[in-house]
Amino acid sequence: MDMERLKQQMEFIVEADKVKNIFRQNYLADGERRENDAEHSWHMALMAVLLKEYAAEEIDLARVLPMVLVHDLVEIDAGDTYAYDEAGALTKAERETRAADRIFAILPENQGKWLRGLWEEFEAYETADAKYAHMLDNCQPLLLNHASGGKSWMEHQVKKSQIYKRNQHTGEGSGEIWAYMQTLVEENIRLGHVIDE
Repeated sequence: MDMERLKQQMEFIVEADKVKNIFRQNYLADGERRENDAEHSWHMALMAVLLKEYAAEEIDLARVLPMVLVHDLVEIDAGDTYAYDEAGALTKAERETRAADRIFAILPENQGKWLRGLWEEFEAYETADAKYAHMLDNCQPLLLNHASGGKSWMEHQVKKSQIYKRNQHTGEGSGEIWAYMQTLVEENIRLGHVIDE
């Protein structure tokens, strides 16, 4: 057994535990508290398995699952950038790249390169797997916002135009799921949870 390799893997696993302390702006479905990044990633992994039949293109779950499980690990260092935070978006790529440099380097080289590659693929949003993963990443908070009565949307006075701008490519991962999400957004507009403009 390569004890140094195992030690690096265990160090990464312990480091990844910090993602449980990164809280997002959206709430759990019951609206009782904000969701953390670990819960978000787990929920996306479950969605990836259950909704595969709606993917716009053939996807490989053996690639999508680790992709969604590590896509937000960089937020351990970079913090969560709220979906509609325009100022935060300006420095997001730089902050997250620095974080990726540090976090994925904890692993043995081959595993670090593999997961870093999946993270970069997710960020590039070009492959079928990345488009499907992004669709999940965009739709999961919409679903929770709807379930919690639009709590986060109302707190941040989110506008319809912001939601549609952020989701302009979501249908590339699954047209059917994006169409379903649009019905939820429109319902929340009718209920006054999202500003119609």
